[in-house]
Amino acid sequence: MSQRVALIVNPTSGKGVGRAMGEETRRLLLQAGHDVVDVSGSNYQQARTRAREAVADGVGTVVVVGGDGMVHLGVNLCAGTTSRLAVVAAGTGNDFARNLGLPVRDPRGAVALLADGRTREIDLGRVTHGVAGETWFGGVLGAGFDAVVNARAQRMTWPRGQMRYNLAVMRELPVFRPIPYAVELDGHRLETRAMLVAVANTTSFGGGMRVCPDADVTDGLFDVMIVHALSIPSFLRVFPKVYSGTHTTHPAVEIHRARRVRLEASGIHSQADGETFADLPIDAEVVPGALRVVAPMEVPS
Repeated sequence: MSQRVALIVNPTSGKGVGRAMGEETRRLLLQAGHDVVDVSGSNYQQARTRAREAVADGVGTVVVVGGDGMVHLGVNLCAGTTSRLAVVAAGTGNDFARNLGLPVRDPRGAVALLADGRTREIDLGRVTHGVAGETWFGGVLGAGFDAVVNARAQRMTWPRGQMRYNLAVMRELPVFRPIPYAVELDGHRLETRAMLVAVANTTSFGGGMRVCPDADVTDGLFDVMIVHALSIPSFLRVFPKVYSGTHTTHPAVEIHRARRVRLEASGIHSQADGETFADLPIDAEVVPGALRVVAPMEVPS
């Protein structure tokens, strides 16, 4: 069945892979008989404006081609609307796509889901942060060491892929100090010194770091990980375990579940979906079923 779709391409995703995959995606969409409105624009702001107009005009599906940053844009365009989000994962980490069992670097497979897949309703995180207003995230919001590492990794041009995040960790760790936080979980206030706090809708960020391995996008709750203050040698022993999700057994790591979370810390930035986000303090809440996403027929195990 043909559909009217808005296409947004990030040509710089995956070190330029996004451009080629965007062209292939457009060709495949047209070949399948879809009515394609290319809203990519010449920059991020123009693409966002054009895409918002398309969503307001009732476009059925927003197709984003890129990494988790493009997913973040798509989430904020489609949240709370009838428009579906379809992801053609072309980035470095592609955590959102992997969490939902979507094809990765496979435009043909992703486009085929528009006809052969299903519409899945998943939870989103909605954040309010002072004068900046309201923003949504689909994956993981982190505040602390992860945000510092993410900012450095975004500035780096080498190496490619996961090694870029690992190198950013090694460069930031020697100068990082635990942060005094206040964390409110459904009204219960906890004060601690911590390396980071992660508010998770999905399980992973940073290209496969499974910070909250049991997070579920349909349970109406955040998984909130707190890594309390650690020495550098201890942190270096714990860090590699995040890729298997076994870091959760360490006594300095706590995971809570909550519907509403408030994070307070002085001079701390956050990141969400791999993008620079808001300064703390912020308030986040789960909105069940806020996003309609094009997904495979089978739910990934």
